[in-house]
Amino acid sequence: MSRRREISKRLDALSDIAGIMSAMKGLALMETRILADILTSQRKMVTAIEHTAAAFYSCYPTLICQITQARELCIVIGAEQGFCGDFNETLLAQMQQHQQSHQGPIDWIVLGRRLMQRLPESEAHMLTLPGAIVADEVQTVLQNLTQQLRQLLAQEHHTGCALTVLYHSDATSEIRLRHLLPLRDLPLETHYGYPPALLLPPEEFLLGLTHHYLYAILNEVLYSSLMAENRQRQTHMDRALQRLDEDKNRLQLVYNIQRQEEITEEIETILLSADMMNDEAQQLQG
Repeated sequence: MSRRREISKRLDALSDIAGIMSAMKGLALMETRILADILTSQRKMVTAIEHTAAAFYSCYPTLICQITQARELCIVIGAEQGFCGDFNETLLAQMQQHQQSHQGPIDWIVLGRRLMQRLPESEAHMLTLPGAIVADEVQTVLQNLTQQLRQLLAQEHHTGCALTVLYHSDATSEIRLRHLLPLRDLPLETHYGYPPALLLPPEEFLLGLTHHYLYAILNEVLYSSLMAENRQRQTHMDRALQRLDEDKNRLQLVYNIQRQEEITEEIETILLSADMMNDEAQQLQG
């Protein structure tokens, strides 16, 4: 009986765990639906700014910014919470690969506590910030990130360095290294016969455009990473729930076998008692 009760408690525990995982999977699904609409509008905004920048540079090619030093400032967007498979491990591998392939030093800005816990302790030139768990927290994360970027880019040793971001792209389901500053990889624009009619000096216009672009694209990559994380969490929960079902079915089979053995023992005990009573009755009659 004690063995069957132990199995029964184990089955109840697995059912509770399955309920928690199902709830987590449901929350991840809700987040993906919220993020889908946000990402659509955010990508349209980034695309519009990129086309504007391409048209501007076609008329003012002398204002195209150049990288003047090998140092790079790279933002890495990891996960703030767990249960998302190898989301952070693959980012770490890409960080190491990028560090080895880059010819100059890299200063890292790492978002996400789960990713922070897996960082090597000896890693230098690194700033860590908390990430977003849900879509509503992205703006707070973005505000903290832009404040840190403003301080770092104002430092002399970051003047003229490239700004990049390493993140999980939900569009390609792969890790993407994206160049943010200076503006590059812009769409091709036809050359205009006359420059655009600007209400600001070209240099001042470009500065404002760069600020808008950086804010918009950081929004996009943060939402994109969170979307990829939640999709990976759904997949991870599906696999975990499947394994739980397999364990529950296996334990249920063991439970049924154990119960059958107990019933058999009870029947044998009853039959043995009946035989003993018959023998006693026959002895008394004799």
